[in-house]
Amino acid sequence: MKALVTGGAGFIGSHLAQRLLEDGFQLAVVDDLSTGSLENIESFKEHAGFELVIGDIRNAELMEPMVERCDVIFHLAAAVGVRLIAEDPVHTIETNIGGTEIVLDLANKFGKKILIASSSEVYGKSEAVPFSEGDDIVLGSTSMPRWAYACSKAIDEFLGLAFYQQYGLGVVIARFFNTIGPRQTGQYGMVVPRFVQMALNDEPVLIYGTGKQTRCFCYVADVVEAVIRLMNCEHAAGRVYNIGSSEEISIEALADKIIEMTHSKSRKQYVPYEVAYGRAIEDMMRRVPSLERIKETVGWESKTSLEEILRVITDRVVNSRE
Repeated sequence: MKALVTGGAGFIGSHLAQRLLEDGFQLAVVDDLSTGSLENIESFKEHAGFELVIGDIRNAELMEPMVERCDVIFHLAAAVGVRLIAEDPVHTIETNIGGTEIVLDLANKFGKKILIASSSEVYGKSEAVPFSEGDDIVLGSTSMPRWAYACSKAIDEFLGLAFYQQYGLGVVIARFFNTIGPRQTGQYGMVVPRFVQMALNDEPVLIYGTGKQTRCFCYVADVVEAVIRLMNCEHAAGRVYNIGSSEEISIEALADKIIEMTHSKSRKQYVPYEVAYGRAIEDMMRRVPSLERIKETVGWESKTSLEEILRVITDRVVNSRE
């Protein structure tokens, strides 16, 4: 069986690609390397069934033969990260919506089952915690670039579900909640790698906003397992599934934990969003997923505690410096 992973050189995409190769798949990866990295997939070159194409998923001529040759598609390519979204909203909208439109059109043309990676950002400013897949979405003003990403991923979902409803295409929607693990970079605003690097350097750990906002962090290997189970489930198509952890922690408590685990001399420093991003950014105070649907459908739940994940991440960073 041959799989196509868009965004396969990125953080989650490269872990998914690695798992698929280990499971015996032939694999094609397409990535424009805007946020992905060749380093993430360097070791995959030794696999005879691995193919890398560097290019834009919005290029239909590039994508058509890749979709035709594959059996299943994992569509993870997207513009991600709060910093990137704030600084380049046009790229965010065009990549997320335009790219998904191309991939879905081709998947439908050749009858290929597809999983589309979405985001907990879709829930927007909703306060109906824990978030369930059927909940209303509550987005902010169009003057706030932050919500451009949430809206673009919501359109991806609408489009994917429309292809399922109108054409019977096998489409699964996966909403990721704060995935973390090795290979993740803090370059685009991801909080855990930023905190770890600052703590290991004994620099101030910069907390954006009040630090009272909470998140649930899920290990990338657990997320990959959920994605594969959903793709393998005949009954998963045509629905949206939260993928995340139920272990909730505030951002300032996360900073405390990382400082303690790394034996750092760092101190916490609070930075207003306007200073951190150079413009006003709205945030949600809690982001907690309901996981009942995915557990009922494929029997999945996250297995790795935050303590274990942070230990893996910090150990990897320390070892890379030696």
